[in-house]
Parts: sequence; C-alpha cells; structure tokens
Amino acid sequence: MTGSIAPESKYWPRKRYFELYDESVRHPEEFWAEEARQLDWFRTWDKVLEWDLPFARWFVGGELNASYLCVDRHIATARKNKVALYWEGEPGDTRVLSYATLYREVNRCASVLKNLGVVKGDKVALYLPMIPELPIFMLACGRIGATFTVVFSGFTAQALADRINDLQAKVLVTADAGYRRGSPVPLKRTTDEAMDLSPSVEKAVVVNRAGLDVEMKSGRDFWYHHLLSEASDHVDPEPVEASHPLYVLYTSGTTGKPKGVVHSTGGYMVYNHSAFKWVFDAKEESVFWCTADIGWVTGHSYIVYAPLAFGATSVMYEGAPNYPDLGRWWDIIQTYRVNILYTSPTAIRMFMQAGEEWSAKHDLSSLDLLGSVGEPINPEAWLWYFKHIGGERCPIVDTWWQTETGGILIAQAPAIELPPLKPGSASFALPGIDPQVVNEKGEPTAPGERGLLIIKKPWPGMLMTLYGDPERYKEVYWSRFPGSYYTGDYAIQDEEGYFWLLGRADEVLKVAGHRLGTLELENAAVAFGPVAEAAAVSKPDPVKGEAIVIFAILREGHEPSSALEKELNAHIRSTVGPIATPERVFFVKKLPKTRSGKIMRRLLKAVATEAVIGDVTTLEDGASMDEVKAAYEALRKEI
Repeated sequence: MTGSIAPESKYWPRKRYFELYDESVRHPEEFWAEEARQLDWFRTWDKVLEWDLPFARWFVGGELNASYLCVDRHIATARKNKVALYWEGEPGDTRVLSYATLYREVNRCASVLKNLGVVKGDKVALYLPMIPELPIFMLACGRIGATFTVVFSGFTAQALADRINDLQAKVLVTADAGYRRGSPVPLKRTTDEAMDLSPSVEKAVVVNRAGLDVEMKSGRDFWYHHLLSEASDHVDPEPVEASHPLYVLYTSGTTGKPKGVVHSTGGYMVYNHSAFKWVFDAKEESVFWCTADIGWVTGHSYIVYAPLAFGATSVMYEGAPNYPDLGRWWDIIQTYRVNILYTSPTAIRMFMQAGEEWSAKHDLSSLDLLGSVGEPINPEAWLWYFKHIGGERCPIVDTWWQTETGGILIAQAPAIELPPLKPGSASFALPGIDPQVVNEKGEPTAPGERGLLIIKKPWPGMLMTLYGDPERYKEVYWSRFPGSYYTGDYAIQDEEGYFWLLGRADEVLKVAGHRLGTLELENAAVAFGPVAEAAAVSKPDPVKGEAIVIFAILREGHEPSSALEKELNAHIRSTVGPIATPERVFFVKKLPKTRSGKIMRRLLKAVATEAVIGDVTTLEDGASMDEVKAAYEALRKEI
C-alpha cells in the first residue's frame, strides 16, 4: 500500500480491481457463492438469489448461525486465545476478552435468554451503553434465533417505547447506567418509563454497570449477574435460514415514524465479511478500532459482526471522544497499538478545530490505515487527517453506505488494489455493487455532472424490507427509479470513474430557483482557512424563496468579526457562485449534534427562523443549543 496522493489516476492500471469487479457484476450469483463459501454453513443453499423485485432472498435453503460465525469457528483454531475485544470504559476501567472468553460469555448469555423463555423467532430490545454486554447480547440473540433491535442509549423513553412497540419485543435488556462525560447516565429510569408504554415487554434484564440503586419491579426486572449464576456454559447454536431476520434497526427520517430496517442473517454476514476484508485489509495481527456507537449500523457491522466473523481484534470505547480531554482517542490508539482507525468526518473536524498538538503528544506510529464513515468528508478534513493522524503514510478509505445497505458499498479497496487517493472521493464501487449516477428522469449523467445515486443490482447485504411495512419499503426505495434502489443521495462520477458523494438529496436549499446542497455550501465554508466546521440551513425569503444562513466554528486563534463574516461570504460566493452568498453568518463555539456526531440542522433552522425547536434529547451537549440561540440573538440585534 502507498500513502501517496496522486491525482494522475489515469496512469493507474487497475488490473486486479477491474478484473474482479467485472467478474462480480457479469456473474453476480457465481461471485457471491464463492464469497459465501468462506463462511461456515450448517446447510448449503439451494439457490444463491431469489429476486422478486424489490424483495431479495439470498442463499435460499442455506442454514447458518451468526453467533457461530463470530465465535465458535475461531475457538477450534489458533485464534482461541487471541484478543477479540479490548474494551475501555470512560472512567478508565478496562476489560480484555479473548475469543475463548467471548465464546463462554455469549453461551452463558444465550442460556439466560432461554431461561427467560426466549425462543427462535422472539424479539428482544437492547438498550445498553457501550459495554461488552451489548455485543454479547447481540451474539446471544443470534445464537438462539431471536431477532433483536438495538436502541441507541441516548434516546428518550418515548423513542424507546415506539421501537419496542413496533417490534413487539418480549424482553428488554438495559443497564442501571452508562458513563458520559464523567457522569453516569441513568438508563433504568428511562427504561421504566418506556415499559409503562410497552405492554409487549414481559421481562427486563438489567446489567450492573455503575452500581446505582435502581428500582426493580418484582417478577419483571432481573439483575443480569443474578441470572448468570443459574446459566449454562454451553448452548447449541440454532441453525437458521439464511433469510431469517438477524436484527431490525430503526432509522429516522424527517417525517413519519422510524423505519424498521430488516437485515437477514446469511446475506448480511456474507457481505460484511467480504467488505471488511476488501476495505480494511486487516492482517491476523491487526488491531481495528471503529469509533462508532453500536446503536447505529456502523457499530453493528464494523464493531460486532464483520470484525468478529473475520477473526480480528477490535477496540471498543464507552465514552465521549474528548473526555477528560482531547487526547483520549490518541491515548487509546497508543495504548492498544491500533493499526486501523475508522471514524467520522465530524470527529475529525472537532480534533482539527482544536489543533494538532493533542495528537502530536502521542505515538500514533502503529496506524497504517485510516477510514472515514457517516457523511462525505471534505478535502480539508481529509488532508488534516492524512497529515496529522496518519503521518502522511496511511491511506484513507473513505466509505459510503447506509443503514439500509448493511455494509460499505463504495470505497477504496486496498486488499484488492489501492487506487491513487483523491481527497473527498470515496473512489469506486466494491465488487458486486452496480451504482450509477442519474438525473431526475433516470438517465445517466455526464462525467462531472451532479445527479442522484442509484444501485442497479441487488446485493447480499441489502435490507430485506421495512418491518411490518412492505408497501413503504417499495415506495421509499424502489418507486422513484423502477428496478433500481434509490439511495436518496446526490453524487458525481468524474471522468476517471471516481465517485464523489454530495450528501442527502433532501438536504437541499432552493435559492431563487437554484438547488444548492448543504454539503456543497459547508465544504466551501470550511475551505476558508479560519473556519473549522460549518452547517448550512435556510430561512424564508420573500424574494428568493429561501436565503442561506451559515453557522460556523472558528479555528483556534481566530475571533468573530464583521470583517471575517464579509471575507467568508466573499469566499463562498467565489467558490460556489453569487447565488450561494449567505444572508448571514453566525459564529458559534459549538454546533448541536447527536451522540453519533450528526449535525442537527433542523435545530439550527429553527433558531434561524425563530421557530419552535422541539425535541433535543439526542443532542450530545445541550449547552451547544443554548450557545447557538445566544449567538443568533446577539447577531439579530445588530441587524
């Protein structure tokens, strides 16, 4: 692998990649059958793909077990005593789980669930902090054939109840608390409120994380450590059909109830095992760290299932990235000698804003590959990441995928062949994925022309349906461009075939009849030297329809001023065009974000339009919203 940035990609032969890719899209069933054979099956499939547009069933007739693939198959090998998981709690407590230890804990957990009456086909809800019991319960559910849903531990009681009720979960697993920024966040209290609204829940299991004194309802609530005292050390893995639902993960939209994305066992496991292998090029001795929360799909796929099925060593961290200070992540990398770091552009920009002195204090020489996930990464953040974290030696795999896709679809693939790196581009489709950029009529766009990204062929990791709502599944993903999966994202494919993702098509401002993506405006703002991070929203305008409002965080050493606002406006105007000139720029110290790092633009828009802000329970730091409002009020008085 090379860490060089070479824009002359037309000189890249791409022989290995194109040979494999061409074979995968010309003969997809043969290709995926070969990939599936790298996993262990209890019964081989009768048919690779049953495609009843838009419903796909992969490896029909095949039987397997996700828990077996992640733990059992390793303990009969030299990996038995290999570290599966390094875990670090926010207060500094640690645990190290070998594959043998993980095997034992998953079996005991599966026994606990069986003793509570959970059987194949039952539904379990998991509302846990980032502690080892979360992946253990996920694997235990899969072991006995129970379908689970992980509910992010930052959600409210109502949000938790909504998901429990939609799935009709029989058992709810939670903890007394989880740590965030030095304090225990009480989860059992939220769980009690949710269970009052969730009649399907018969029993609740409570993990003792923080030693809090919590209310336990007799006959319903059980301490996990008490249940373990009666648990067996072995539970046979339940063979399940390849299309058996492994989990349901709820994803929110701007309107309507959350969508329950259903992922299969067979297709999902096959696809993620392959994608992990291609994208991260992990070696037997590699230490891999995906910094996501397991409450989101990135954590499902690249903390739990793909690394464990591959037999890798992973790091899992409980707390905030900047607690007790901005050196926490770099200390973790130094301590566990992390080789592969997979994180979000939001986190990168946060560290970028603070300056490189935090990372410079630590030994990051173990790193040999960097990854980006969650949103398109702007070139400035890419270059900072490449220089100050990767030491200008580590390739960056910029990955594009969604909750619905199950795994990475577009990214560099160093294990196959590493292309020259273009900062800000996710590069090429992985084998077996057939994406295309089209216009509103479904016609292919010209190179360099913005359009909508679609996927033309089914792939094993794709969602099977939306839970309990197949008609909504058809309408949301398959009706706009019949026969193709509609991603809802804007993209460009350049002359050399590289894909550039431009963010959600529904995150678009319409100014004087011109459609402008928020990402395009934000990238232009961040390209202005003093700006570390920015968010673009709109407010009604009687002439233009919508006017642009920018909220910007400045780098250390820069102070807000009217002169700086004018310079930033001029920069955006010259970068994007006169139509993109912001009406106002508000300089703030923080942006309101979810705990997964996504900027909550609806809250910024509410501030800009003086509308009702609404629910802020998933914000990482509620004080940031107060700062945004205060900054707006102060600037509004100046007008």
